[in-house]
Amino acid sequence: MKSKVLQIAVLLSAVTLSLVLDGCTGAHADQADQAPPPANVVPAADATLFSVDHPEQFPLASATEHPTTSELVVTGSVTPDVSRNVPVVSLASGRVNAIHVRLGDTVQKGQLLMTIRSDDVSGGYSTYRMAVADEVLARTQYERAKDLYEHGAIALNDLQVAQDAEDKAKIAVETGAEHLRLLGNDPDKPVSMVDIFAPTSGVITDQQVTSGSLAQAYSTPYPFTISDLSSVWVVCDVYENDLASVRLGDSAEIRLNAYPDRMFRGKVSNIGSILDPTIRTAKVRMEVQNPGNMRLGMFVKATFHGQSREMHTIVPASAVLHMHDRDFVYVPAPDKKFRRVEVVGGDLLPDDVNLQEVKTGLKPGQQVVTNALVLDHVLAQ
Repeated sequence: MKSKVLQIAVLLSAVTLSLVLDGCTGAHADQADQAPPPANVVPAADATLFSVDHPEQFPLASATEHPTTSELVVTGSVTPDVSRNVPVVSLASGRVNAIHVRLGDTVQKGQLLMTIRSDDVSGGYSTYRMAVADEVLARTQYERAKDLYEHGAIALNDLQVAQDAEDKAKIAVETGAEHLRLLGNDPDKPVSMVDIFAPTSGVITDQQVTSGSLAQAYSTPYPFTISDLSSVWVVCDVYENDLASVRLGDSAEIRLNAYPDRMFRGKVSNIGSILDPTIRTAKVRMEVQNPGNMRLGMFVKATFHGQSREMHTIVPASAVLHMHDRDFVYVPAPDKKFRRVEVVGGDLLPDDVNLQEVKTGLKPGQQVVTNALVLDHVLAQ
């Protein structure tokens, strides 16, 4: 009896185990049916790769090497040469009665700039006229004393006193006259106005007075500043790491933003001894002859040529495509394709304008499409 019960228990255990295993297998099957299909990764299209039907229609050229000196390109601005700035100093204080020039005008030496109504001049004429009157009296007394002395009527001491008074009176007259001339007036023509003339020729680069304003004698700010702009300064900011490429006396090629096709030459006259602590740059000053179209405040680009020589990659100028302020070249690729490569273009060679430097992005020996513009036009269709 016990043997039969044991057999029935084993049989039930086997059935139960079988049902459990079948349930697990079914669950795994259901999960497999509900799982997403495997991802099919499609490679993205290369935006720099282009296919053409007849690549043989586009001739190729090999990039070559060209030795050249190292270059440093910096930016700056045109400033006046402070040694050529001449302040216009008013020697008399008073109210500005008239102004005959304006800021930015070109003036010649001796040209009338402004007229001042001055109490200094009025006081100077008063002092001068009193000195003249005193001198007339002193001269008359001296002549009378001289006559009396010759007739033995007075002592020699009295004559000497009269002569001393006459000499002092003459000095007072000469001093008063010289003071009026210093103010710019004629002692023989008493007026209360003072004319201020240009001490030199140049351009008025600063004006601190207007009609009706007050002008102070020997005081700053000066009424006008006249600058000789035949020679100007170009001041550039050079980064600390590039200062070794700049030396005193070096020449630089300067181009104005206003006239990019015209080149000027300058000479380095000073390298700043103090760095800007914020941007880590030093001021480099160059002296440049101004033909007349360099104006103060203009932005410039200066190129310094170093002493060391470097090898630059050279390609035909037509192989460089300038687009959206960037430079590109087309290089051949397998399966009738061309790849557009971004480069940093340089200057045209001075001895051959058909060749252009490529600073980065291309190595000597690589082939490029000779006429990038034609290929780009075909690809755009």
